[in-house]
Amino acid sequence: LAVQDNSADIHVANVWNKSVGSQDYVVAVVDEGVDVEHQDLKDNMWVNKGEIPGNGIDDDNNGYIDDVNGWNAYDSNGTLIPSRHGTHVAGIVGARGNNQKDVTGVNWNVKIMGVGASSATTSVVLEGYGYVLAQKKRWLESKGQYGANVVATNSSFGVDRARCENGDYRLWNDVYTAMGEVG
Repeated sequence: LAVQDNSADIHVANVWNKSVGSQDYVVAVVDEGVDVEHQDLKDNMWVNKGEIPGNGIDDDNNGYIDDVNGWNAYDSNGTLIPSRHGTHVAGIVGARGNNQKDVTGVNWNVKIMGVGASSATTSVVLEGYGYVLAQKKRWLESKGQYGANVVATNSSFGVDRARCENGDYRLWNDVYTAMGEVG
């Protein structure tokens, strides 16, 4: 794949010759939400195997009710909003490739965790990233039996010139630091 502007060309075809990703890794897409039923995403959506969908119970005792594919920090529940932007971003990250459907992501095989938290409201952002952090810690503590092996996050907040040492952004910095410390 190449684009007109060579500075934006990521040479993904060269990468695909070596790897198309791995289902062992999770990327948390922190946005408005993700359409978990999209035909190019549904097979790559992360699934919390310890949770029973829609029963209103925290089946896996992780502190989050019905968090089957991620967390909606706007409403503090497991119901992800099928946002156009978040779905688009998730598609870039990991739409299933080589399946004769719509699009192909950079990683054909990767798990996508949806996190509704793209906001300028610090409490929403912290709850969303707190969820990501909790799932990674759970994965590490259980030696991969529970939680998620989150290796990257993506956010499209659109906050211009946010400096982590100013105002509430210091709290954002703290959660970013905590995520980095657990890998």
